[in-house]
Amino acid sequence: MTSIDRWVDRLSRRVAERTSRRGLLGRLGKLLLGAAALPLLPVARAGAAFPSGRDVPPTTTGNPGDPGNPRSCDYWRYCGIDGFLCSCCGGSASSCPPGAVMSPITWIGTCENPADRKHYIISYNDCCGKQGCNRCFCNRNEREEPEYRPQKNNEIHWCLGTPSTAYTCSVAVVVGTALGEDGAGGAQRNW
Repeated sequence: MTSIDRWVDRLSRRVAERTSRRGLLGRLGKLLLGAAALPLLPVARAGAAFPSGRDVPPTTTGNPGDPGNPRSCDYWRYCGIDGFLCSCCGGSASSCPPGAVMSPITWIGTCENPADRKHYIISYNDCCGKQGCNRCFCNRNEREEPEYRPQKNNEIHWCLGTPSTAYTCSVAVVVGTALGEDGAGGAQRNW
């Protein structure tokens, strides 16, 4: 036998003398389970590779009923958005930049307005037709549903209803007030 064979033989005999088979199998099982669960751990999203939009100056809506900076992922309307913000690409929180077309196919969500503590129905539309501006990437998945409920999922390419399927950016249009527990609400809002 070579020296490597003798060393492996001694090591395996020593392990066999000091541990039980169940203990060894248990540790091996834990190791395999841990390795399988590793991809499930939360990590930084791929969006970190995109420019953050820090070169875009902050702004406000100027409306006390619509507080926040539409060029920031923390803006209240963006609680379910996934993509580049049109407000950083020449458009606004609710309109596409020049040359881009708003897709008629949308995903929806409800977001709480911190000014009045009411929940509003938000229609998230992709703007299509121009090359993406790659500024102000946001991926917020609050109350996102699985992909078999596509109307409440933001991981789908929504430019299919436009002449061009080239994705540009995303907008968040306030559709109305969400119904409360008492059934009240549903008023139209045009912000």
